[in-house]
Amino acid sequence: MGRTLDTTGVRKGDVIQNIYGYGLFTGGLGFHYGARALGTTIIPASSGNTKRQLLLMKDLRTTVVTCTPSYMVYLIEASKAEGYEPKTDFDLKIGIFGAEPWSEEARKRIQDAFGLRAHDVFGMSELYGPGVGIECGERNGLHVWQDEFLTETINPDTGEVLEPGKEGELVFTMLSREGMPLLRYRSRDLSAEYQDECACGRYHNRIKRIKGRSDDMLIIGGVNVFPSQVEHVLMNIPDLGDQYQIVVTHKELDHMAVKVEVPQNRVNDASLLTKIRDDLFAVLSIHTDIELLPLGTLPRSEVGKAQRVVDLRPKP
Repeated sequence: MGRTLDTTGVRKGDVIQNIYGYGLFTGGLGFHYGARALGTTIIPASSGNTKRQLLLMKDLRTTVVTCTPSYMVYLIEASKAEGYEPKTDFDLKIGIFGAEPWSEEARKRIQDAFGLRAHDVFGMSELYGPGVGIECGERNGLHVWQDEFLTETINPDTGEVLEPGKEGELVFTMLSREGMPLLRYRSRDLSAEYQDECACGRYHNRIKRIKGRSDDMLIIGGVNVFPSQVEHVLMNIPDLGDQYQIVVTHKELDHMAVKVEVPQNRVNDASLLTKIRDDLFAVLSIHTDIELLPLGTLPRSEVGKAQRVVDLRPKP
């Protein structure tokens, strides 16, 4: 984790506000001890208590923030509600976000709001927790530490090993662990692997940003749908809020609806509703119901990952 943080540009004089949980979760402690190894100042804020997070960020002049991307998106809204101007009232320069898939559009929204450089981090509790993969300054894939992990991508249906560059399920073999060795452990995360030298000069293999998980994939009327595809569409429509929710039901046939927050004056905007529906169909190839809700309607999560999908279909 020390070299993971260093790869993003974190240095000894930085102040890291660690918003990952410090309970029975590898994220908080992983970042904490990595920051300590690097010699940075650590604010062990843990998750939750948004008002205090913003106060700490302001008063202690945080330069690096670590949390889930969905919580950082929420902080855009929360900081403005508390009277802060995110780009000028804070000293943030680097954000390290992981534990859930997020889109390039979400990255842009975070960077534009806070004026920081956002990096994706990848980890798994079964391996070491956070720090398995990290984006360097090029942010063209996540470097996986090859002295710790042997990586492969396979066809998730057949187990066939795929060539570098082809998208499939990531498989990891631990190279240095003694207590609980893992051999060809299937992660369920969907990505692609690149074995060429990065422009940053590192030769550690890179993986493409996680598209989703094979077990998170929704099958709607025989069509594979990933929540990240929905986020990609919504974040490209500037009139929308940052919060959304996918609701899947079944009555004779599977059905998907998307709830989206918009400003109060756009709640009954038929043209906006049509644009969202058409843009989603162009990407997903299925029809969806769209519900426009006033800002602040959908539940917010101050702890852990946002619940983006509510699947109400009866269990088999």
